[in-house]
Amino acid sequence: MLKRKRNLLSIGILLLITIATITASLWSQTSPSFIDPTLRLLSPSSEHWFGTDHFGRDIFIRTIYAARVSLIVGAVVAVVATFLGTFTGLIAGYYKRADSIIMRIVDGMLAFPALILALALVAALGGSVANIIIALGFAFWPIMTRIVRAAVLQVKNVQYIEAAKTTGASDFVILTTYILPNILSPIIVQGTFTFARAILAEAALSFLGIGVNPTTPTWGNMLQEAQIYISMAPWFSIFPGLGIVLTVLALNMLGDGIRDAFDPHAKKQLKKRKKVSQQKYA
Repeated sequence: MLKRKRNLLSIGILLLITIATITASLWSQTSPSFIDPTLRLLSPSSEHWFGTDHFGRDIFIRTIYAARVSLIVGAVVAVVATFLGTFTGLIAGYYKRADSIIMRIVDGMLAFPALILALALVAALGGSVANIIIALGFAFWPIMTRIVRAAVLQVKNVQYIEAAKTTGASDFVILTTYILPNILSPIIVQGTFTFARAILAEAALSFLGIGVNPTTPTWGNMLQEAQIYISMAPWFSIFPGLGIVLTVLALNMLGDGIRDAFDPHAKKQLKKRKKVSQQKYA
């Protein structure tokens, strides 16, 4: 996995963003919400790397602090959705009676776009980081459930599972010891994609004004404030937008890299492509 430049690039981008958010307080002693009207809408310079916004706030500092919110929301939502989806997917795939009940609930939830469902939940619960995590985790777990269920259905009838049953192994042991380790690949891959989708969803909710409290800098509410000044001060919207694009792109590339590393069919296709390219330039 680490041999491919694309995977190294994605890991490097994510590490750079993570380190920047952890050390955010070292970049400037001023608060990201510090207002100075005399500095409003300044273009990027050596003093203000990303320029300033309509309140004179430093966009570079706000972008870094906004990344912290996005990464926290995305990571926790990915963990919540993966845990719930893996649990329900294992139950649905292994037990036929539970399968029909769980999958009808999942199908009903998937009838609504995840963002619309999250929007309704946040509107009902109120805008806060905790409520956004609950809403997005609830909106994204059905996708993980379907993926885990499909993987369990492929694995549960293989010979080593049947052998474990004949030895008297309990269902819990079979699920946790024999089935779960063999379906980790799609779970990890989908987890990275859920991370990326959660960041996009959080930005969308904040852009619509029902996400995190407006006093807290997020990429979404920064873009919402910048839309009025997009022709006058394009840097106001460019840098928060780049933060979203780079983070989501890096997570998607990482997910593809993990899938290629774990999927034997993908490895074979990659080798075939390399042989074809070598033959062309030979």
